Amino acid sequence: MTELRDMPAVMEVCDQLLKDVGCDFVALALQNEVGPDVRWHFASGNENDKYKRITVRFGKGIAGKIISSGSPMMISDFPNDIYGKVTDHPIMLAEKLVSCYAVPLFFNGSPKGVLLVGKRRTYTFIDNEQEMVKESAETLEQILKGHILGGGA
Repeated sequence: MTELRDMPAVMEVCDQLLKDVGCDFVALALQNEVGPDVRWHFASGNENDKYKRITVRFGKGIAGKIISSGSPMMISDFPNDIYGKVTDHPIMLAEKLVSCYAVPLFFNGSPKGVLLVGKRRTYTFIDNEQEMVKESAETLEQILKGHILGGGA
């Protein structure tokens, strides 16, 4: 698959979302083309490059849970309002996020990616912010459609 960092349109959508929602961090995760694992491929507002090394199993972590359920997820006060262990949320730990809102990206009707916005403080994302994240996810689906389904360039 083409590296997402080499796709300026993806970076523009994420950078714009960072400004529009006023969050600290935006990241994009995609399910691997082979196997069920999910990796974070791109981030904006990141404090380090740890996200590049995070791989979660289908159904695990924020990205894995969203891809397995096909539903959005919000965490307002990490680690206080989560189910399971703190270590089940590596992206939150790596970026010192306290709150996040994440939505699935669909390809051929199946959830295969995740767009996440996060803040490094307690926060509840309001309806219009959630809507902006969903609209950005739809834009990214269109940009990435050929790359995900076409298997590359």
